[in-house]
Amino acid sequence: MVPTSDDGRDGYLAFVENHQHRLLRAAYLICGNQHQAEDLLQDALLKLALRWSSVRNGDPSAYVRAILYRDSVSWWRRRRREWLSATPPDQVAHDRDGALRLTMHDALGLLPPRQRAVLVLRYYEDLTEVATAEALGVTVGTVKSQCHAALRRLREVAPDLARDARSSRGSADLASGLEVNP
Repeated sequence: MVPTSDDGRDGYLAFVENHQHRLLRAAYLICGNQHQAEDLLQDALLKLALRWSSVRNGDPSAYVRAILYRDSVSWWRRRRREWLSATPPDQVAHDRDGALRLTMHDALGLLPPRQRAVLVLRYYEDLTEVATAEALGVTVGTVKSQCHAALRRLREVAPDLARDARSSRGSADLASGLEVNP
């Protein structure tokens, strides 16, 4: 069968080309492993391709993000905390931001998958509580409670994050979120 211009193939390919890097970053942030992130994204894009005709007029990136987060939680449940790589890279970060990034990465790895997904959607993807709830298929109240529990857990496992946030902000700056509601 020869593809025609109205079968949506060109639109799908354009979407993948324009959004794959951002979606791969989101997949990596949610699962913490580059190879698993690539597999998750590949599976999500395959599912998108199968439903492209019904999704293309809406928000396909939201559809793919929802698949990524749900599949990541499913993958985690099947393997029960088996991590493919539990150690940071061999290079030590010499700058403060690099050390902070590694601390955050390690701290996110200690969170349950739903809490991790909520934090990634809210703070890395910059989604609203409503959009996060829609992406995860939960209520807004669940997003709020998971976010609160995740931030509290981050303060417990990585107190350096809260200290760095306090020391780097001036007296007129807004709170970073790690020191709110202790």
